[in-house]
Amino acid sequence: MTRYTIVELLGDGISDELSKSVRTIADALPFELDLLSVDLSDESRSKGGTALFDKAEALIREHGTALKYPTATTQESPNRILRSRLQFVVIHRPVCTIPGIQTNFTRSIDIDVIRVATGGTYEDVGRRIGADTAVSLRVIERHPSMHAARFGFKLAQMRGTNVCSTSKYTIQRATDGLFEETVGRIAEDYPATPYRRELFDALLAGIIMNPERYGVIVCPNEYGDFLSDSACGLIGSVGLGDSASYSFTEDGQVNIAMFDPSGGTAPDIAGKNLANPTAALLAVANMLRHVGEQLSGRALRKSLLSAIAEGACTRDIGGDLSTTEFTDEVARRLQGKLAEV
Repeated sequence: MTRYTIVELLGDGISDELSKSVRTIADALPFELDLLSVDLSDESRSKGGTALFDKAEALIREHGTALKYPTATTQESPNRILRSRLQFVVIHRPVCTIPGIQTNFTRSIDIDVIRVATGGTYEDVGRRIGADTAVSLRVIERHPSMHAARFGFKLAQMRGTNVCSTSKYTIQRATDGLFEETVGRIAEDYPATPYRRELFDALLAGIIMNPERYGVIVCPNEYGDFLSDSACGLIGSVGLGDSASYSFTEDGQVNIAMFDPSGGTAPDIAGKNLANPTAALLAVANMLRHVGEQLSGRALRKSLLSAIAEGACTRDIGGDLSTTEFTDEVARRLQGKLAEV
C-alpha cells in the first residue's frame, strides 16, 4: 500500500476535534497517511519554547508536507514563525460557493487566490517620527512574485481557467509595478492561458458583479489577505476556507507545503463535538492533490460538498449533525465514490 508521511501540527481550541475528523477520513482512503504529530498548542509552546519549533521545522523539512490546525496567538504567532523558518513565499486560498449554505451573496464564485506571502505592508512594522507622524517601508521582491505567478499559471492550466493579476500599479508604480512586471513576464511562458491585470479596487467590485470572469487571481501580500477573507465572506464564513503555504527551490519547484483550515481556534465550542471540520477536510483534499492523489482529493471534495448540499452537515451551516456524525457521513460518501472508480 502506498504510504505518505504527513507532519500534523496540533493547536488550540477545536484542534483535537479537527485532528480526529482528519484521521477518520484518512482511514477511508485507499492508501496510508502516516500522521506524525507535533503539539504546537499554547501550553506546549510555553514549555517547549524554541526547541519545539526546531523539532517541527526538522520534521517538515524531512518529509516536505504538513497539515496544521488553528493555534492561538499569545506570546508569538506560530504561523509567522513557521512562515519565516520554512521560507514560505506563496499562499494559496481556494474559495468556492458551497451549495446548501445560505449566504447574502446570490451568485456563485470559484476562485483561487494566490498571494505573495512576503513583503507588502506587512514586512516592516514602521516607526514613529515625533508625536504625530509614522512611517514604514513597503517591500516587493521579484523572486517571491515570480514563484506566485508561476504557481498561479500552473494551477490555471490544471483548472482550465484564466489568470488575473491585481494590485494598485497605477499608484504604487515602483512596488506594484515590479510585481505586475514580473507576472507579465511569467505570462509569456503560458501563451494558451488567458491573462489580464486589473486594479485591486476594480477587481473587488468585479468579483461581486461578474464573479464568473475570475479563476486564478495573483496578488501581493496584503491584497491577497483582504481578498481571500472577503471572498470567504461571500460564500458564508471565513471558517469555510482552507489555505496552503509553499516554499520553493531555486529552480521553482515546491519543496515544502503546509495545509491548514483558515478559521480560528473557536474556544467557545472546543470539546463539545460542535466544530465544523469542512475547512480542515478541504485542506486535506488540497493536500492529496499536492502529493499526487488527485482522484482521492476530488472524491473527498465532492463527498464533502454533496453532504452539505443535502443538509447532512453541522449546526453552524444549517444541519443538525455533530462533528463526528458529519465526518462519518463524509467518510461513507468518500468510500462510495472511490468504489465507483
